[in-house]
Amino acid sequence: MSVIDRIANKERTAFSFELLPPLKGKGLESVFKTIDALREFDPQYINITTHRSELIYRENAQGLFERVSERHRPGTVAVAAAIQHKYGIPVVPHILCSGFTREETEYVLIDLQFLGITDLFLLRGDKAKHEKTYTPTGNVHATDLQQQVNDFNRGFFAAGIPMTDIGEKFSYGMACYPEKHEEAPNMESDLYWAKQKVDNGAEYLVTQMFFDNNAYFQFVEKCREIGINVPIIPGIKPITLCNQLNVLPKIFHTNIPEEFARELRKCTTDAQATEVGVEWCTQQVKQLIAHGVPSIHFYTLMATQSVRRVAQHVF
Repeated sequence: MSVIDRIANKERTAFSFELLPPLKGKGLESVFKTIDALREFDPQYINITTHRSELIYRENAQGLFERVSERHRPGTVAVAAAIQHKYGIPVVPHILCSGFTREETEYVLIDLQFLGITDLFLLRGDKAKHEKTYTPTGNVHATDLQQQVNDFNRGFFAAGIPMTDIGEKFSYGMACYPEKHEEAPNMESDLYWAKQKVDNGAEYLVTQMFFDNNAYFQFVEKCREIGINVPIIPGIKPITLCNQLNVLPKIFHTNIPEEFARELRKCTTDAQATEVGVEWCTQQVKQLIAHGVPSIHFYTLMATQSVRRVAQHVF
């Protein structure tokens, strides 16, 4: 059963969350700990992020520094398989344009199909840390990646060669931005590309994190006006650190409402910020559920226990 089917079959708002693969050299204990803390809320699926390689400088045996490529969080496919095997919870690995060639993407699709993992989340991804601007190595845009997956579903490899055995087709969701993608010239352009994603096969959209529900409601209304009728799932994150008041808007280009910002400015410790974050997030989720959203997706990085506390209030 695909993600979209699981959401449609839920009588109440569905619960899901995203987690990161462990850092290179670490085990799966932290991943399983997060799932164990949240599984009682009946997650309909778990997203597993994908991370590109970055260029770093490493000292060699001669005491010189050389530039090498290293992926700090490898193993998305293996982590997805391990979760599905251990917990039986559907998994949704992220597939990126950024940092991956079309051939590398194809191999990932083949591996996932062999493992019986056929739900995906397609993203362009961010630029590398050493890049001034985003530089593609394969697919340029998320819609190009989407076309590659569509072609794969139709039985064609990236080079246009037909497959002998097509196998089970992939279902997928894609991202959207209630407060506009940072590179979009305006909201109308952003909405245009959101509609292209849906028209070309995205079965649902998940938003970038936001802290102002009005931004989400207005975005959904605009989407419906132009014929985007798939579920638009709100992506939510409880703030847990004082510095996130400034860091999250900088990194994710999201607005923090003044009422929320004012309370966070009063915090002198991260423990206080966590309490304020849980309270705001709880009220945010309650309002979203009251408006009948089909599902709520939580970003758990550094926030697992806060997500758990919010879920205890509303799920």
